[in-house]
Amino acid sequence: MVANMPITVLIALDADDPDAQPFRDAVAANPELTGRVELRFGRGAALDAALPDADVVVCGNLSAEQIAAAPRLRWISFWSAGMDGKATPQLRDRGVRLTNASGVHGANIAEHVMCFMLMFTRRMETHFRSQLAGHWERGLPANKAGADELTGQTLGIVGLGRIGEALAVRAHAFGMRIIGAKRDPSVRHGNAPIDATFGYEGIPRLLAESDHVCIALPFTPETDRLFDAAMLAHFRASAYLYNIARGKIVDESALIDALREGRLAGAGLDVFDKEPLPPDSPLWTMPNVLITPHTAGITPHYFGRTAELFAANLLQFAAGEPLHNLYDPARGY
Repeated sequence: MVANMPITVLIALDADDPDAQPFRDAVAANPELTGRVELRFGRGAALDAALPDADVVVCGNLSAEQIAAAPRLRWISFWSAGMDGKATPQLRDRGVRLTNASGVHGANIAEHVMCFMLMFTRRMETHFRSQLAGHWERGLPANKAGADELTGQTLGIVGLGRIGEALAVRAHAFGMRIIGAKRDPSVRHGNAPIDATFGYEGIPRLLAESDHVCIALPFTPETDRLFDAAMLAHFRASAYLYNIARGKIVDESALIDALREGRLAGAGLDVFDKEPLPPDSPLWTMPNVLITPHTAGITPHYFGRTAELFAANLLQFAAGEPLHNLYDPARGY
């Protein structure tokens, strides 16, 4: 980039896409960026044609060919949170900075997990099946085999990042005890009410104490199949597992065995080892499983939040300051 020349930002959306407007608004709302940024938009052929002039690209992903066609590229702002498969050697060798949209998904994914938890706790999965069958069923016992309460139960959050903290805030409002595990327990993103925090070495203890466990980890070599048969053995038989992170963090065969054999009460799953989930997967028909098709991240506020996060980072970029949500090769996210 030539000194005093505007930073050319290419956003992988059509100019007339409603989701493009939040980026215009977010950049315009920052006077320090006035005259310093040129926003361009494009998908498909229009994106490819604009890549040679781009200093910054905001997108879901770029192919190796597209990266090679962007000689000025200095920063890719991914609008997804997951970085698995995106930090390629091609980008690392060129020194292109990579950031993600961590923090954008907190509210919606946390509410998705709360929905899973409430459905199991109040036996809504049973009532819904009764509704479909046209059957009036009031015979649930007034104990833990029937409808229960979240009040007083323990939620374990494995991966206490922004999503985990957003979940903790909501679960605390239901009177739950909250415990968490993360790589570095000293790092926090907010003031979420956490009763105890462990490092990764404390995950077995967390599982043994929890009535509900949410996996909110990034997918890295360290977390690949972290929840295997040995890890699942630490769960209480009465506990529920929720995965809104990546399917490959859980050994799906071991999970199915635990659910079938009563070593785990149930699972709410938004992500899977293979997506779409194969039609012959036993998970589809298991009565103690709730399935959503990788939709926990969907929200009408997605691009508005992404644009605000990007504009704040663009100020950092223009000033030569460190970027937020910067990819760290040592961590893998």
